[in-house]
Amino acid sequence: MRTAIDTSALLAIFLDEPNAGAWVDLLVQCRSDGELICCDIVLAEIAPLFADRGGMDVRLADLGIRMVPCVEESAFLAGRLFAEYRRLGGPRTHLIPDFLIGAHATVQADRLAAADRGYLRRFFAALPVVSPANPS
Repeated sequence: MRTAIDTSALLAIFLDEPNAGAWVDLLVQCRSDGELICCDIVLAEIAPLFADRGGMDVRLADLGIRMVPCVEESAFLAGRLFAEYRRLGGPRTHLIPDFLIGAHATVQADRLAAADRGYLRRFFAALPVVSPANPS
């Protein structure tokens, strides 16, 4: 089982938010089921937290996470779902990174570890999402 990791999970851990330990425990559980990956979009979103690439790579490796870039199919799906979001009245006019991350998980993984703010259930209904509150 391949688990894609969303920025929300990594920010909780790297910023030592109150639920950081629960996120680490969840990632350990997910890693026991298979590979942990994140996409290039997640790297871009967490990069400001680090002074250099090496420090970021070490932290990701410590968590057992490997970067797997978005493939063309993921990018196309993200664009199609963003068009649907706009058609339904979504106010954002530029592609939201969450659509790229969700599409990456849909195409290139089996589930996504993320704090769902509603867009995943709405636009990625078939994608299993795990979080400390919903670990399975």
